[in-house]
Amino acid sequence: MSGIVTSNVFRSSGVIAATAAGINFGSTVTTGTTLSVEAGNGYFIDTTSNICTVTLPGSAEAGDQIVLVDYARTWGTNKIVIDSNGLNYQGQDDTFVVEYNTSGVTVNIVYSGASKGWTPISDDVVTDAPVAPTIQKGIFAFGYNASAYVSMSNLVGSNGVIGTDVTGVGTDRGYLAASTYGGDKAIFGFGTTGSRTGVTNLVNNSGVVATDTSAVGTAKADLSATGYGDDLAIFAFGNTGSMSNSRNLVNNSGVVASDATGAGTATQRKGAARYGTGTAIFAFGENGGKTNTKNLVSNTGVIASDATGGGTALTSHMAAQYGTGTAIFAFGQNSGGSMVGTSNLVNSSGAIASDVSAVGTARNFTAATNYGGDKAIFAYGTPNNSSAISTSNLVNSSGVVQSDVSGVGQTRWALSAAGYSFSA
Repeated sequence: MSGIVTSNVFRSSGVIAATAAGINFGSTVTTGTTLSVEAGNGYFIDTTSNICTVTLPGSAEAGDQIVLVDYARTWGTNKIVIDSNGLNYQGQDDTFVVEYNTSGVTVNIVYSGASKGWTPISDDVVTDAPVAPTIQKGIFAFGYNASAYVSMSNLVGSNGVIGTDVTGVGTDRGYLAASTYGGDKAIFGFGTTGSRTGVTNLVNNSGVVATDTSAVGTAKADLSATGYGDDLAIFAFGNTGSMSNSRNLVNNSGVVASDATGAGTATQRKGAARYGTGTAIFAFGENGGKTNTKNLVSNTGVIASDATGGGTALTSHMAAQYGTGTAIFAFGQNSGGSMVGTSNLVNSSGAIASDVSAVGTARNFTAATNYGGDKAIFAYGTPNNSSAISTSNLVNSSGVVQSDVSGVGQTRWALSAAGYSFSA
């Protein structure tokens, strides 16, 4: 016979222990809050939804080996806790807390004997995680043209150029919200036709807007939306007849969930955008007066309570992601009723910077989206709440707002925008 013989270590009982190459990994992925493990096995542990407590065997022999893998790279959000079950772990008894809370870790432990007990032979982070493709294109759609609600759309190329009007599909409406979902697709939802609605319209990765999907959740307008997590979206805040802080999560197939309890003060006309890694921010708006309060969103879609924002209190201060892990708010209306063109940058920790001097026509009820991988665009709006414009302003990868670009498409305000497509 021929072949390669791997080295095996004899346990104290004389039974040959499995080598690392011989660890048995089943196909099961653990998602629960507890897991009891056995020597000789490897386990994929997904803590997307909760912390997991891993209980080691109550008895072990030298050479026993166990491997634990961060299946979804979420241990940094929800850790694993190891219960050594009466045996020592790295020389400490089981009254000591053992936990791993870094995303991407694989923990490989071997039992060394009663003195030191279970000992990690590696607990390395896999740093070369897959990097998601970036959004290349955007879409503006729906809105109010100063005399009627419309449903037309305008695509934005990866070069930031807005295309001509595309005939509308779906209910004509304005004061709605939109977000990227599913990685490279978009969703427009809610708004008003004169009466509030909860219908949504999906956009595929070619920029084609689908017909109405029946409403889920309470009909509302003046709400906001953003992506979060890897490929999910969230609608939140708005006006249902009175101001609201409820939220509706959107899964990566574009299915909108029913209303969930919100957080923070009920507010309308906030801006919202992704920042950091999987996190998002809602900020500014009005709740009886203009505000600069912010609410951060975790990578599981949980909205935090009110926090102090930055910059001047504004309403309809729209937002988009740009650069890497950063966002920008721009334009809007201040407490005195004046339109502004100021902007506020958001860093990768969700901190909003002070006002940056205005560039471009002061206006509110614009829409904004990311495009071109690391840039953003603001477009349309009203400078006086009576006439509409189609002017746009590009934002470069450093967050600098560019001067006005002549408008394309029908003038309107109270529309929305989102990114779509991995392909330039």
